[in-house]
Amino acid sequence: MVAMRRVSAFAAVLLLLVAAGCGSGSGGGDSGGIRNINVATATTGGAYYPIGNAIANLWNEQVQGVRASAQATNGGPHNIQLMAKGDAEVAFAESGVVYEAVTGSGAYAEQGKQEHFSAMTHIYPNVMQWIVRKESDIQTLADLKGRRIVPGPQNSASELNSRKMLALVDIDYRDRTDVKADFLDYNQAADQLKNRQVEAVMLGGAVPLAAVMDVMASGEGRLLSLPEDYIKELTETYPWYFPYTIPAGSYPNQGEDVYTVAVANVLIVRNDLPENLVYNLVKTMYENQPLLLESHSAMAAFKPEDGLNGIAGVVDLHPGAARFFREQGMLE
Repeated sequence: MVAMRRVSAFAAVLLLLVAAGCGSGSGGGDSGGIRNINVATATTGGAYYPIGNAIANLWNEQVQGVRASAQATNGGPHNIQLMAKGDAEVAFAESGVVYEAVTGSGAYAEQGKQEHFSAMTHIYPNVMQWIVRKESDIQTLADLKGRRIVPGPQNSASELNSRKMLALVDIDYRDRTDVKADFLDYNQAADQLKNRQVEAVMLGGAVPLAAVMDVMASGEGRLLSLPEDYIKELTETYPWYFPYTIPAGSYPNQGEDVYTVAVANVLIVRNDLPENLVYNLVKTMYENQPLLLESHSAMAAFKPEDGLNGIAGVVDLHPGAARFFREQGMLE
């Protein structure tokens, strides 16, 4: 009987040791077993979604103790909302949206400062791509007055960008009816333009963007170049925008360079994720950039030396991300 008690006690101790060993890996940074990480992206027609899926798959394969998945959403503002409710741990967002969220300004004036998240890293530039019907006489954004357009899904990052860009030419579709706005996702917007049911759409994302590729390949669309003086005024009014050139040949039937603007896309994370976990998530991404590049050509811009673009002066870094960039010599 005594021998049996000794065997039982030894077995119990052994089980405790095995359990402790399983929870002490260097990857996830949690001692409580598997950590679920939902990555909030955007609509399936943009670049966020395939890149988000690639990031989630990478973390599943290479970060111990993590179970990651990617979710299609309406974009940055929706993602920030999901994080506030605890329904997402990591999310894509544009730096302009992030700035307004953390300062409680612009679209967040009524909601107030959003203090539940911080930054992980810059991802790639998000390019504002206005497409009009090929035969259209529209040459500037001011020419959109009185037309039917798709500014993006309602309250999405694309739609917020459309508001700001159109406001600069005194077009308002919320308090006035200067244009007829249909709030559709990227794929729906592309279909509406190809079917000649709208005259212009704004699709924000990496170049090349699947929905823009679809329209341009159909021969029904034309990318709209923005005038130099307009770009100058926009970037001075909203400093998170910067000039961007879409090189000729980036899309089918695009014979000339197209001049527009872009903002930085950043990956944000809930503040309550452990430092060690976030450090390993960021480190794993940069160590496997070639794998992420396979998901979308925009990830060619994903480089450690650009990792703080759109973050410095906009939003605080998560301590885990700060540790990584400090090791790269980019922070003191």
